[in-house]
Amino acid sequence: MAVRDPLAAYNAKRDFTRTGEPSGKKASSTTGNLFIVQKHDATRLHWDFRIEVDGVLKSWAVTRGPSPDPEDKRLAVQTEDHPLSYAEFEGTIPEGEYGGGTVMLWDRGTWEPIKGKSAKDLLDGHLHFRLVGQRMKGEWLLIRLKKRGNEKRENWLLRKIDDAFAAQGDLLVERALTSVLTGRTMAEIAADKRSSHSLKGKRGKDFAAEMQAAAKHNARMTKAQAPGKKRGAAPLPAFQPVQLATLVDSVPEGRQWLHEIKFDGYRALIAAKGKDVRVFTRSGLDWSEKFSPLIRHFASLDLPSCLIDGEITASDAEGNPDFSRLQAVLKRGHGEQGEGDALSFHAFDLLELDGEDLKPLSNVERKQRLSGLLAEASPPIHVADHIIGGGEKLLEAMCRAGQEGIIAKRADAPYLPKRTQNWLKVKCILRQEFIIVGMTKSSARRRPFASLLLAQREGDALVYKGKVGTGFNEGLLDELAARFEPLRREDRALEVPKTEARGASWLEPVVVAEIAFAEFTGEGRVRHASFVGLREDKKAEDVTPEKPVRIENPKEIISISNRSRVIFPESGQTKGDLADYYAQLAPAMLPFLANRPLSLVRCPQGRAKQCFFQKHDSGSFGEHVHHVPIREKDGDSEDYLYVGDAAGILTCVQMGTIEFHGWCARTDDVEAPDRMVIDLDPDEGLDFADVKRAAKDIRSRLSDLGLVSFAMLSGGKGVHVVIPLRRDHSWQAHASFAERFAKALGMAEPERYVANMSKAKRKGRIFIDWLRNQRGSTAVMPYSARARANAPVAAPIDWNELDDFEKASAFTISDAAALLKRSEGKLLRGWGVAEQSLPDV
Repeated sequence: MAVRDPLAAYNAKRDFTRTGEPSGKKASSTTGNLFIVQKHDATRLHWDFRIEVDGVLKSWAVTRGPSPDPEDKRLAVQTEDHPLSYAEFEGTIPEGEYGGGTVMLWDRGTWEPIKGKSAKDLLDGHLHFRLVGQRMKGEWLLIRLKKRGNEKRENWLLRKIDDAFAAQGDLLVERALTSVLTGRTMAEIAADKRSSHSLKGKRGKDFAAEMQAAAKHNARMTKAQAPGKKRGAAPLPAFQPVQLATLVDSVPEGRQWLHEIKFDGYRALIAAKGKDVRVFTRSGLDWSEKFSPLIRHFASLDLPSCLIDGEITASDAEGNPDFSRLQAVLKRGHGEQGEGDALSFHAFDLLELDGEDLKPLSNVERKQRLSGLLAEASPPIHVADHIIGGGEKLLEAMCRAGQEGIIAKRADAPYLPKRTQNWLKVKCILRQEFIIVGMTKSSARRRPFASLLLAQREGDALVYKGKVGTGFNEGLLDELAARFEPLRREDRALEVPKTEARGASWLEPVVVAEIAFAEFTGEGRVRHASFVGLREDKKAEDVTPEKPVRIENPKEIISISNRSRVIFPESGQTKGDLADYYAQLAPAMLPFLANRPLSLVRCPQGRAKQCFFQKHDSGSFGEHVHHVPIREKDGDSEDYLYVGDAAGILTCVQMGTIEFHGWCARTDDVEAPDRMVIDLDPDEGLDFADVKRAAKDIRSRLSDLGLVSFAMLSGGKGVHVVIPLRRDHSWQAHASFAERFAKALGMAEPERYVANMSKAKRKGRIFIDWLRNQRGSTAVMPYSARARANAPVAAPIDWNELDDFEKASAFTISDAAALLKRSEGKLLRGWGVAEQSLPDV
C-alpha cells in the first residue's frame, strides 16, 4: 500500500519554474521542533503560522496575525503542509501563481508541547504548546472549530495563554514590521530587484518608481536606526526632574487613559550610552553604586544615548514587588545580589533618545519609542505593560494580589517634570510618606522603642500626624534605634498633644518613612498605621499630605443652555442631545483632539440655519478653551483655539459648535506634523462600494511604502485614510508627499482617481483630497458630529469591517453608547497609533 505524500498538495499547487519557493521534500530539522511565522501579502494580508511535525511544516493562515492578548482569539485556517526548507523562504511569489505576493519571515524559533501533551493532539483538534521565538513566546493554544454545513476548510483558533509573556492590548503585528531574517520591511522585500516581481499591484511607471525609491530609503533608515549599531554624537544624558502623579479617589474612565501597575519600589532614572550607565533617584541622587547589578545589564544592551524613567523593585517569594525586601537587598552590600536577591527595573517612559528631547511627544508615542529601544532587553529589565481603558479591572486585580494600586496616564499628554493630573494614582490602601519626629519608650525588654511619632509639612509648619507601632521585626527595631541615636534632641520640633508626647524622646525631623494606614481620623491622625520602610530617596522638606482629588464630571462643570433647541431638524435632535453625545464620547475623542489647533463649525441656530468656521477667539469661550499663538503667512501671529479636556469640548458645544476639525500637528510644536489624512471625496454618481475599493487600494499602496494606515467613515460621503507619523519632518515635506502620492494615484489609474479638486474634472471619479495636509488646513476629527441631516458622526473603523458598511454616515449621535463601546473594544484597540516616518520619495 502506497504511503501518502504529505507534500503532494503543496507541490501540485506550484510551478517551480516560475516561483522561487522551494520544492517539497520531506526532511527534518536539526532540532526537530522548528516553528516559523511568515507575513504574507497575497490576496489578503495574513500571517502563516507553521510548526514542524513529522518532517513537514503543519500550517495555518492567521488572518489578523497572532496576538499576545489572551482575550484576543485569532482565526487560523489550516492549509497544506509545507516543506521544512520553506522556513528560510522570504521574497516575492509572482502574480498569477498560487499565493502570489510578498512573503516576510516574521518570526522563528522552537516549539514544544507542554508536559503531558504531544503533537498527536492535533488529531483531536486541541494543541497546547510553548513557543520560544523572537516575537512569540510562552504558552499558546490551537483549537479546531466545528465545521458548518458543507464547509470544506478547517478553521482553528489561535490563542495566547495568560502567562508572563501575555500582554493585554498589545498590537504585536502593528509593532513588529520587519523581517527577523534580513531586517527588511515588506516594501523592501517587494522592491528587491532579485525577486520575481517588484512592487505588488503597481500601475504606472511613475507610481512604481516612487515606491521603489521609498523602499531604498527605508532600507537605509533601517540600517541607520538599528539599536546599538550606530553611536551618535549625543552625550550621556544628565538628570532631569521627574513627572509625579496626583492621588485620586477613583479610576478615570475612557480610552484617553493608559493604566499601568503601580510598582512598589524606588523611582529611578537610567541614563545610558553604550557601556556608560548611571542610576539617579527621583531627587537627583546618583545611586549607581547601590544598583550596580542593574548597570551591568543595561551596559550589555549597548544602548544609544538615552534617559529612561522607571521603578526599581525586589520581589518576594511569590514574585510580587516588595518594598521591605528591596530595602533589605540594598543593605546587603549596596545592591550586590545574593541568591534570591534579584533587582528588577520596570521601564515606563523615555525622556531623551540620541539627543532628541521626547518629553513633548504624547505618552503613547514615548512608550512606543521605549518599546523599540528595549526590544532586545530581557529580565531583569522590563518594559512596563499598560492597558487602554478598563482601569477598574486592573485595580481590582492589583488589590486582590495585595499590590499597591495603579497609575493612570493621559495617552495624549506630554511629559511634564512636576505633579500633574495627566498622571493619576489610585491606591488599594493608603500609603504616604511621613517625617519621624520622635519615639516612645517600650515596656518590653530589649525593645528600643514602642512606637514612632510622625509628622508632615503643611506650608512652613510641621504638623503632628500620629504614631506607628507595628510593621517592625526585631532586627529592624535595633537598626532604626541605631539610626536615630545621633539625631536625638532635647526639645520637640513641633506641637504634640500632651497625652501623645508623654514619655517621648525627640528626634531631628530629617528621616522619612513610608507608612500604610487605614485612614486619617477627624483630628488628622493616622489610623491602624503600619511601618513599611525608610525612604532614603525622599527629603524631609518635600513630605506633605496627599489628599485624593475628585475627578470632576465635565457635565457638572459646563452648563448647557437651550437644551431643547432643535439642531438637526430632519431627526429632531437637540442641542442637549448633541451635548450629551460629546460628554459621553469625550474619552474616545480626546486622544486625537486634545492639544491640536482647531477650526470649529458653529451653527448657533441649528444646522439648517447659518453655519460658519471659527479658528480664532477673542476670549468669549472662557477658561476651558485655550489659545496658542501661531505665525500666519503675513508674518503676524494669531491665537488659535484648542481644547485639552471634556470641559473644553462642552464649552464649544455650548457656543453652538457641531463639528471639530483639527490640524495635523499638536500645539506644543505646530511646525511638526504628526498625522496625514487622505480624504476620498467621490463624484455624486459613484456608489459607496467604489469608495471602499479605493480606500483598500490606498491602504495597500501605503503598505507598500512601509506605512500603516487606518480607516474612518467621514460621516459625509467618503472615507478618510489616516496615517499617524513621527514628528520628524517639515510641513513642506508633509504636503509634498501627500500631493505627489495623490497625483501618482491619478496617473496610475486616471479612470478612477483625480488629484484636482475641480468638480468638472472629478466626473465619475474620486477626488484624492490631499490638501488637508498643508500647514493651517484641517480635517474632521474622529468621533466629531457632522452638520448634516440626521446628525451623522465621523467614526473610526477597522479595515476588516469596511465592507460591512453601506454608507459613510453609518453612525449618528444616537449611537453614542455603541460608539463608546467600540472605541474601548479589541477591534479598535490601537486605532490611529503607529510609530513610523514618512518615506523619502
